[in-house]
Amino acid sequence: MRMLRSTVVFAWVTFAAARMCFAGGIDHVVTYDNSGIWKRSYQQALEYTLIGGEIAGALWEGGESRLGKTFWQSIDSSVIGGISSEALKHIFTRSRPAQSSDPNLWFQGKGHYSFPGGEVTAVTAIVTPFVFEYGGDHPGVYALELLPVYDAIARVKVQAHWQTDVLAGFALGTLTGYYAHSRDSPLILGVLPKGFTVGIHKQF
Repeated sequence: MRMLRSTVVFAWVTFAAARMCFAGGIDHVVTYDNSGIWKRSYQQALEYTLIGGEIAGALWEGGESRLGKTFWQSIDSSVIGGISSEALKHIFTRSRPAQSSDPNLWFQGKGHYSFPGGEVTAVTAIVTPFVFEYGGDHPGVYALELLPVYDAIARVKVQAHWQTDVLAGFALGTLTGYYAHSRDSPLILGVLPKGFTVGIHKQF
């Protein structure tokens, strides 16, 4: 319930913030660029690699080690972030830059799912528990934040999202990452059989 209330509050706060940012001229269409490091295929590769990595790491480590617990927190974060992002997209139904040059088209109905940025939410949600867990001990871990920054820029460049969409996605992913990391035990791990807690590498 705490996470649900936080998501509802987040939704309306970010919506209000996005409207204010629009009024301030932050949202604008950029020149379409689907080349070099900004290629759509690279964006997808990043997301799928992170998702595959968190699942593989969680299954391999289990939930008994510090690293394993963080992997499972990352899965919790990305699942909650994904569900929240999808729900918010269907609530706000904002048109994408590729659909209209007007960033103030909200509540446009089916097919308009720009806000918040789902992929930026996913990437941020996956890396955030690791940043919270290891950043203090190993400052280099903060470099993981470059991944959602890259994805945010790339999504804007291919005209899939407005600037406030990706900022909201980053905020949502950070929120779910913080929530997952703050729990004593991962949610999803708690409903799985004992073998998942032990981890594959200890079973063989």
